[in-house]
Amino acid sequence: MKYSSDEATIKNKMKMTFDYRRKMVLDEERSSDVLTEFPRFRDVKGLIDQDFILEFGEDTASKFLERWPTVFKQKVIQLSKTLPTSAELEELIYWAEGASDEEDLEQTLNSGWDSDLASIILLLHLIPPACQGRKRPGKVSASQAEKHLVVFKKSGTSIQEHVDAISSSTQPYLLAVGTKRSTIHSFFIVLDKQVIPCKSASSLGAFDELFKAHFVLGTVYNQMLHNMFVFIQTTVYNIDVGKVHETPRVAEIRARLLN
Repeated sequence: MKYSSDEATIKNKMKMTFDYRRKMVLDEERSSDVLTEFPRFRDVKGLIDQDFILEFGEDTASKFLERWPTVFKQKVIQLSKTLPTSAELEELIYWAEGASDEEDLEQTLNSGWDSDLASIILLLHLIPPACQGRKRPGKVSASQAEKHLVVFKKSGTSIQEHVDAISSSTQPYLLAVGTKRSTIHSFFIVLDKQVIPCKSASSLGAFDELFKAHFVLGTVYNQMLHNMFVFIQTTVYNIDVGKVHETPRVAEIRARLLN
């Protein structure tokens, strides 16, 4: 499988080894070796989604892409308008709502994330990032947390240089490559200096893959993003509802969005 160039063959063999891989993921001592033992995650798009479907089923796997645009996005934007204002928050709301005329559109295209990604980042304002623990106490701002969710790289710059510059172990995050933040051509998931290409070129699709990568590759949520990802897990995907610890704020935001 390591040397095959036929994607159908690779995907079929990955299906056949799914149970073995799940045992690795559930074993704390072996979960970090998944990408080493199954390197095709790094060059064959769609393998993360395939494993996630095998674990949770098609219905659960499709929930985010189906529900975020129709159930959550506009409510997240409206609820964000009730938060204490800041320049950063106002910008995100502006980008999430989409430009209303050509001049606004040009400004957005030159500076901000696309509407879908901006609406997801708003969750970091609605559900404050978790603190860094005893060794690194203190509050974390939403803008600090955003840098652990998605990083922009201009087209033509070296992805390898970006990876080489990583000095410590990291939880999965999105690397967005494009001409500007609102015009992304490709997304990658970066995990511990390893790069996995996203199947989707849309920000919603890439975020969907990023979330799923935590389950498929057996890695925990970044501490700064933990509350947001727990909300996505329980409220959007309906995974392990009632079994995962939620902060009161996560429960409150869910109640307000689903009311």
